[in-house]
Amino acid sequence: MKYFRAIIAGALVWLCVSISFTVLESVPQIKDSLNLQSFFVCLLLVPFAIFGASIFYRNGNKEKGLKVGLIMGITALLLDTVITVPFVEMPKGGSYQSFFSYPALWLMVLINLTTVFFFWKLKIEDR
Repeated sequence: MKYFRAIIAGALVWLCVSISFTVLESVPQIKDSLNLQSFFVCLLLVPFAIFGASIFYRNGNKEKGLKVGLIMGITALLLDTVITVPFVEMPKGGSYQSFFSYPALWLMVLINLTTVFFFWKLKIEDR
């Protein structure tokens, strides 16, 4: 298993999601609704996860998609723990509890995991 490669892919997906939230926070019709921002990020997460999976599976890697998706998701959650919550959420009055109890976060983790799994299933498994 190429753990480092999966961690890099997860970090890139996390970066894309973070940038998306930052951009959406400046869109007038969306900036005041976290649910609306989360909806758009959930839609964008599919191509972001495909991008991350394509980076991992480059050079002939064949590791099972569920395992890769889990590593990518855990990487993103760890980056949220050390970067997003203390440097973005806490200055806005948020907390670890409010961040990690937000249902859309876990939906995003599930979307990432499912997308990487299906990428592996459709493009890698039978190669």
